[in-house]
Amino acid sequence: MFDTSPADPVGEAFEAQRDRLRAVAHRMLGSHADAEDVVQEAWLRLSRQDTTTIDNLAGWLTTVVGRISLDVLRSRRARPEASYDDRLPELVVTVDDGLAPEDDVALADSVGLALLVVLESLGPSERLAFVLHDLFAVPFDEIGRILGRSTDATKMLASRARRKVRATERPAAAGREQREVVRAFLAAARRGDFEGLLRVLDPEVRLTVDTPGGVVVVLGATKVATGASARVAAGTAARGRAVLVDGLPGFLSWREDGTPLSVMAFTVVDGRIAAIATVIDPARLATLDLPDPG
Repeated sequence: MFDTSPADPVGEAFEAQRDRLRAVAHRMLGSHADAEDVVQEAWLRLSRQDTTTIDNLAGWLTTVVGRISLDVLRSRRARPEASYDDRLPELVVTVDDGLAPEDDVALADSVGLALLVVLESLGPSERLAFVLHDLFAVPFDEIGRILGRSTDATKMLASRARRKVRATERPAAAGREQREVVRAFLAAARRGDFEGLLRVLDPEVRLTVDTPGGVVVVLGATKVATGASARVAAGTAARGRAVLVDGLPGFLSWREDGTPLSVMAFTVVDGRIAAIATVIDPARLATLDLPDPG
């Protein structure tokens, strides 16, 4: 709850902006809890500010929320193994039997997870530039002031982020290539081929693991590759099969008794794996409508 008074014009003005600010923070951070904290901090800063010095309250608040969110993202990068409150979104898992060419278009109908994990894989500055400009129409010069960069440099950041995001909008054309990259990753992991893993992982790959204790994040190809063999070996020791997870190529494994062990979804951008979303939480797996073991 926000400590604002309806009789206070500054409080009223803030309340009018709150939903938009919360949306900005949530797109930046991917966590409802973190977004609420950021907006609350923005209110506290506003309450300490001489509002007569603010010409454009909406712009001022957007800048403050952007800077706080950027600090949170950078802190996460410094502590990538930290757990987050928000879980991965609901997943639709179906058997991947290798679609016929005319059926590849079906992949385009379900890319929600792809967009989420690509946004999460963007660097903090890329994400801020893309979210504020492309989703909330904040001018590049204002974003540049938040980042401490020139307008042209900010445009380049947003352009790079946009290319990564647009890759998730063309799953039909890339369906077979995506599968080949994922198969190469799984094969290298089973062999313990570290160099082979690095060849198919984006240097800034993001691994998100939904565990019983929360969502754990690991960043970077070296760290992800280091633990990949153990994770894949555990997932394939019993039974497993290729699946589609929200339209993304994935892998589903079961224990010998038939209970699900893990589900993995891969986002492939420009021929490399940019993100891996994994669920190993038994309670979460039990809520999913999963195919039968192959």
